[in-house]
Amino acid sequence: MSSYKEAGVDIKKADAVVSYLKPLAKKTYTKDVSGHLGGYGALYHLDIKKYSDPVIVTTTDGVGTKLKIAFLAHEHSSVGIDLVAMCVNDLLCCGAEPKLFLDYYATGTLHEKTSRDILKGIVKGCEMAECSLVGGETAEMPGFYQKGEYDLAGFAVGVANKKDIFNPNTVCKDDVLIALSSNGLHSNGFSLVRKIIFQDLKMNINDPFHFENLSTVKEELLKPTRIYVSLFKILREKFKLKGAAHITGGGITENLPRIFPKNLQAHVDLSSWKIPSIFRFLQEKGKISHKEMLKTFNCGVGMVLIISPKEAPKVLSYLKEKKELAWVIGKVIDS
Repeated sequence: MSSYKEAGVDIKKADAVVSYLKPLAKKTYTKDVSGHLGGYGALYHLDIKKYSDPVIVTTTDGVGTKLKIAFLAHEHSSVGIDLVAMCVNDLLCCGAEPKLFLDYYATGTLHEKTSRDILKGIVKGCEMAECSLVGGETAEMPGFYQKGEYDLAGFAVGVANKKDIFNPNTVCKDDVLIALSSNGLHSNGFSLVRKIIFQDLKMNINDPFHFENLSTVKEELLKPTRIYVSLFKILREKFKLKGAAHITGGGITENLPRIFPKNLQAHVDLSSWKIPSIFRFLQEKGKISHKEMLKTFNCGVGMVLIISPKEAPKVLSYLKEKKELAWVIGKVIDS
């Protein structure tokens, strides 16, 4: 007699993972979430008093080949934060507040500790993003992934009043570009990172960098992507933001043009900040051009805000008061 378990799928193990997740996920629920994790869908009651003209905004993303670093290091808790960050930070750039998050976690064979670490990271990311983890999919797919490997994808839902959606047509010449610092590499450029560090330099996951203030390969490469939700919420309450760019795949040169009307562009002052050590290491050891660096990595800039010249000094003053590393990176000019 054949069974699903003999084919490599252990439903009891999957149920155990879901059972472990349920109380964790419930900590992220707001009063607007109803139903329970494990149902056929998630229910959310939209507060139409707060959102008189609501627009639903959705994003989806993954962690990419940064997961390969987690496999090598046997450390899986931070990639869940990365997953949430990659989705919710994009919602912010539309002008939306994150509300719901769902994950897709697929692996060849479920490993209970690995699964728990990943899920704890996702829950932590949702708590940081002030959104509810309301569902997802855990797929055990024997023969599809190499031993010990898995893939992650995330899906986020946000809400905004129509008048609060960022509109590129409100951006004007001489508007100020303010950079918010990243937490290292975040979740982009890792195919190139892995080539330089593991193929070209023949380094190991626990090796020290021996470069400026860098620690070990594992520590530097697994720093989680920053989640800017709490900061954004305060900034939008206090100031008039015209737009924002999440500096992810494509780096600074590819992401900034996405938030301008066709007649305008960004003028970025590359001398306005010191590029963090990890990027300088990669550029030096990998012999990467400045142009390639700027279109592959965030180079220390996690998010860019567009602010009017009148508001910019007040925003910078507030960010300094909150000990937030931020600076004027450039301005808007004619295209």
